[in-house]
Amino acid sequence: MKVLFIADIIGQPGREAVAKLLPELKQKEEPELVIANGENAAGGMGITPNVANDLFRLGIDVITMGNHTWDKKEVMDVIEDPNIIRPANYPPGVPGRGAALVATPGKFKIGIVNLVGRVFMPSNDCPFRAAEKIIAELRKETPVIIVDMHAEATSEKVAMGWYLDGKVSAVIGTHTHVQTADEHILPEGTAYITDVGMTGPFDSVIGIKKEIILQRFLLGMPIRFDVANGDVNFNGVILDIEEKTGKAQGIKRIQIKA
Repeated sequence: MKVLFIADIIGQPGREAVAKLLPELKQKEEPELVIANGENAAGGMGITPNVANDLFRLGIDVITMGNHTWDKKEVMDVIEDPNIIRPANYPPGVPGRGAALVATPGKFKIGIVNLVGRVFMPSNDCPFRAAEKIIAELRKETPVIIVDMHAEATSEKVAMGWYLDGKVSAVIGTHTHVQTADEHILPEGTAYITDVGMTGPFDSVIGIKKEIILQRFLLGMPIRFDVANGDVNFNGVILDIEEKTGKAQGIKRIQIKA
């Protein structure tokens, strides 16, 4: 089976790129499931019910989140949607869920897990121990499991890949918005990439107007972030997975000009 993972969608430009390119990509690759990181989909930070519904309407099956999960207060109206998952290593009692088990049109079951890192990030529970617990439960239902590891430090993402090698089908790094060229299959059959990139404006600083970020670096003062426009790219990966074993057969990077 094939699974498409779309890199962090940045605001309206990212959503427009999905609307333009996803139908043709689905026709070409015929994925069983489309997953997208949507934590920046509403105005560059957070998500709202309207934006989430728009992404589902465009053909995305599951939305993963990250450290910007709570940036829009409206998220509380949609966080319990079974196809929206926030990091599994948030503290107990936090609304929403950290994993989803989805039945595809081809009658395959696919598990999706969202984790957030702790290095250079806000404090949360251990993503490694959270992953171990939740993956053990998912493996009772399916060997096909995709992990979105939303983290800043490349070392933490690489470590998670090795930790979960053979336990999941793929560990996909998100958050830094810069696509890395290290996609490969680990020895025990887990597909890995340190960061899948972003779907949004590249004439920017990781999606935000560059003049705003330059002022932030030069002055060190708080400043409102606005999503950039122009030079929009669609980033992602196509995973090829053996459905009976859950082992990855391939991982292909996607970078398409919108």
